[in-house]
Amino acid sequence: MTTVSSLITTLVDQAIQKNMIDASDRIYSRNQVLGLMEETEFNEAAPKLEADIPTLLEKLADIAVDKGIIENLLDAREILTAKIMNVFLSKPSEVNRIFYEKYKASPEQATDFFYQLSKDSNYIQTKRIAKNIHFKADTKYGELDITINLSKPEKDPEQIKREKEMKQDSSYPKCLLCAENEGYVGRIGHPARSNHRVIHVPLEEEDWFLQYSPYVYYNEHSIVFSKEHRPMKITKEAFERITAFTEKFPHYFIGSNADLPIVGGSILSHDHYQAGHYTFAMTNAAEEFNFTLDNYSDVKASVVKWPLSVIRLRHPEREKLVDAANDILIKWRQYSDLDANIVAFTDDTPHNTITPIARRRGNEFELDLVLRNNRTSEEHPMGIFHPHEDVHHIKKENIGLIEVMGLAVLPPRLKDELATIEQFLLGKQVNVADYHQDWVQEIQEKHPLIDSNNVTSILEEELGNKFARVLEDAGVYKTDESGRKAFKRFISFVNQV
Repeated sequence: MTTVSSLITTLVDQAIQKNMIDASDRIYSRNQVLGLMEETEFNEAAPKLEADIPTLLEKLADIAVDKGIIENLLDAREILTAKIMNVFLSKPSEVNRIFYEKYKASPEQATDFFYQLSKDSNYIQTKRIAKNIHFKADTKYGELDITINLSKPEKDPEQIKREKEMKQDSSYPKCLLCAENEGYVGRIGHPARSNHRVIHVPLEEEDWFLQYSPYVYYNEHSIVFSKEHRPMKITKEAFERITAFTEKFPHYFIGSNADLPIVGGSILSHDHYQAGHYTFAMTNAAEEFNFTLDNYSDVKASVVKWPLSVIRLRHPEREKLVDAANDILIKWRQYSDLDANIVAFTDDTPHNTITPIARRRGNEFELDLVLRNNRTSEEHPMGIFHPHEDVHHIKKENIGLIEVMGLAVLPPRLKDELATIEQFLLGKQVNVADYHQDWVQEIQEKHPLIDSNNVTSILEEELGNKFARVLEDAGVYKTDESGRKAFKRFISFVNQV
């Protein structure tokens, strides 16, 4: 039988090996965890185990449930395990001091340190993330990333019931992105953050912070958020901040969700961006054609060969880039083109906005401005430039920043549904969901010779093509001839005085 002493001994050793604590902290750390586990005895001779930190934490939570220390609820377990890991973490001031010591050597060394710490401390849920299905699919727009998200644990009925019973009208922290989450113990319905640390990253004389996403979708998937709890806005100041960030961290891209419903992200109430050390398909997308901005003739401007409508700007001086981007934003906010189904306002309700992405390209700053419109219609009640109904069997949620760049985050149901489709394509008697029937028929017509050797690769390829279609739906200017003509009409409008 695995004992608490063995689990704690192994956990403390792991923390020492990962440089979270010094060997001289062993007894103190052990006693702190013993206290959280309500144990008064410890067996010095308890054998060490072969297990990683997430597994050790799961086993300690199991014991805590058996002893009645906590209820067997997801939030209660996570509150306990975050408290345990907090024992091995330095105070925020010390984490920030080490970060900026390493930053003196290079920004990459600093982020490497913080990313590793966020994983080692189990803030980044590495064991759960490993459950995700991930592959690349070759499409006419390059290799798109396909992820079936299996990492976020589903809440059981008892957890949901308790959340409703214990629902508190608490305004602290105001939201999941507020700086006040750092070290927050958590409660039923609000995630545990005892083991959460953030880095102070001032941007344009404002207090901003860097943290990593607990459920990273790509390498070093980070969140950069304002100290002030305020709504997201795409403005000139946003362009200034994201380009300033790439000046501080030239190895990272950074981008923002749009600031309107339907085309925006899931959290519009708190000003924030997403960043990371990853190259998306859109980053590598070719320039379809170049054009000149009359008022910014030294800024390189092009339209990107991509299913969404992307203007790419490049210049060595970020101030000039920001001015050019802001001019395009102002023009786009007010632009309508009925022939292209683009209407800027319905009464006083705005529809046009931009999803911006900044990165460094050698000694130049680069901004991608993705034109967005959130108008709905009777035919497309979820959005004219939103995944249309015929692709909802794959994806019907908002197309946010991550998807815009070419990474599909698809729902967990697809894991089993795709396995069933594979069996069906191999001639097995299985029931394919009604909403997949048309797609499966298309696959059979397109690939008459399907066998066990190629069925998986064919299905992955077709899933990639379907995601490309999702992105095409979200593009305000389609990639055909009439769409490109309409795009050029907007560029002409930008160049009008």
